[in-house]
Amino acid sequence: MENTRTEISSLGEFGLIDHLTRNFEIQNASTVLSVGDDAAVIDHFGKQTVVTTDLLVEGIHFDLMYTPLKHLGYKSVIVNLSDVYAMNATPTQITISIAFSNRFSVEALDEFYEGVYAACEKYGVDLVGGDTSSSQKGFIISVTAIGEVAPDTFVKRSTAQKGDLICVSGDLGGAFLGLTLMEREKKIFLENPQIQPDLEGEDYIVGRLLKPEARKDIIEFFAENNITPTSMMDVSDGLSSDVLHLCKQSHLGCRVYEEKIPVHEAARKAAFKFGLDPTICALNGGEDYELLFTLKQEDYEKITLNEEISVIGYMSEIEEGSKLLTKGGNTFDITAQGWNAFKQ
Repeated sequence: MENTRTEISSLGEFGLIDHLTRNFEIQNASTVLSVGDDAAVIDHFGKQTVVTTDLLVEGIHFDLMYTPLKHLGYKSVIVNLSDVYAMNATPTQITISIAFSNRFSVEALDEFYEGVYAACEKYGVDLVGGDTSSSQKGFIISVTAIGEVAPDTFVKRSTAQKGDLICVSGDLGGAFLGLTLMEREKKIFLENPQIQPDLEGEDYIVGRLLKPEARKDIIEFFAENNITPTSMMDVSDGLSSDVLHLCKQSHLGCRVYEEKIPVHEAARKAAFKFGLDPTICALNGGEDYELLFTLKQEDYEKITLNEEISVIGYMSEIEEGSKLLTKGGNTFDITAQGWNAFKQ
């Protein structure tokens, strides 16, 4: 069967929006009015509202040569939900706006929205609005996520205290190694289009890049165990940059121990294969969407049972600087070498 291609112009803008949003069902009581009117209506019943937005631009944030559109739709939602969880809040609604060139068909956008739909369903979030436009070239995605939090239980970046433990969820560096692998395979393919990409055994790092998850489980764990982090953010630019954000905004220094930084075995092997240091990948990689947070020392006992949380250091006086203590016993200043969208 040959692939059918429906031109977007055949539906018109309203027809396209109706088409792309036809399968969404409301999941949250707070969603009073969803897609299809001039604006959505949300009532958070006395809770506080958290709002975050992200822009993803083809060629800067993603490469469609190796990113399936369904994965891209999923990831576009996840990166925003991650920011809501990083406030210790629960995401409830998103809006999504896209601009695309005429190389995209209705079927291509359907694939993208399949991913959006899958993420919304998995995380219990309602799509309540958005916009579509044409762009002169490429694909541009803007997602806004809205969440709710019990009054004044949101967690900022600026409220860490001296002596607090620095913790991180999951493991780090995998997404960067996935990107390194995909860029390498893309280069080989461009030079020799007949060579099939070799992703054998690299499912973990490829998954970390193309289909990340947001740490809903960690926020639920905090609620169940009566834990409130003293500060928190998500790891999107690399651990080194993000730790420095917490330090700067909390007016503190830190000590981070290299041997405590969690790196997945598959990522470690991939790093060695590429001739890279796994620690450098974890520090500078970015796009892991793990949670970086600080805790009072007395909460340490509460997190020991959670294998998804690693304590990697502690907050110190600002005069002591932000330091990495290596396995070999050396001390280095932590520098922001994370991902920067403006370094082209």
